[in-house]
Amino acid sequence: MKATIQHQQRSYKIDFAQPISIALSLQASEAAASAWYCPPVDITAVQTEQFVGDVNLGGAVNFRNITFNPHGNGTHTECVGHISKEFYSIQDVLKTFIFVAQLVSIEPEAIDGDAVITLAQIQATYQAEDQAEAFLVRTLPNTPDKKTRQYSNTNPPYLEAAALAWLYEQGVRHFMIDTPSVDKEQDDGILAAHHAYWDYPNNPRLDATITELIYVPNSIADGLYILNLQIAPMENDASPSQPILYRIVD
Repeated sequence: MKATIQHQQRSYKIDFAQPISIALSLQASEAAASAWYCPPVDITAVQTEQFVGDVNLGGAVNFRNITFNPHGNGTHTECVGHISKEFYSIQDVLKTFIFVAQLVSIEPEAIDGDAVITLAQIQATYQAEDQAEAFLVRTLPNTPDKKTRQYSNTNPPYLEAAALAWLYEQGVRHFMIDTPSVDKEQDDGILAAHHAYWDYPNNPRLDATITELIYVPNSIADGLYILNLQIAPMENDASPSQPILYRIVD
């Protein structure tokens, strides 16, 4: 099924029959990617004296409890409520779900023992003429083990705070990256990039999201896409999410 989407006085034709998920799913597995010392997702059948929630154990239906942390288990989308004293829910921030998105690949620079995506690198890859509302970063090298990587205590790549602030000024409202955080793993709680992007506490930006722990296979070329950003209906600062890309066709 092909459809045409209108954005910023431009028309984009996409094929809904060819979605590209760039999400890491929630899995009850030690091998699933995780961060922040979070244990694996736990999916357990409910069992009481009156009820068994497992068909293989004699129950009528499968009826399971799920325990996870949205920030540490799988792809997730967060809002300013992640760092604010005030409560902000991702449900209140993300009101529309279809965006023009630019995907770029960047090899972070080695700076003082860290792997850092700099403002200069972001500026060099950003295509202003596309007027993209979403900006997606695939870090290099890009290997399949990102789908199972245990990121805790590994000092993953992160962004200069100025890079995210600059992207917001260009009109980017939905930033995505394949690392656990836009900030350094251990930074004494400063979270400079989060604060710069959301301008908190000066002027909290309630129209912007950050999505972390995506995975974009090498078979997906850099360029312009239509993004469908799907989240679970959770009243929380963050939600598990499934970003879906659609190639723009002639």
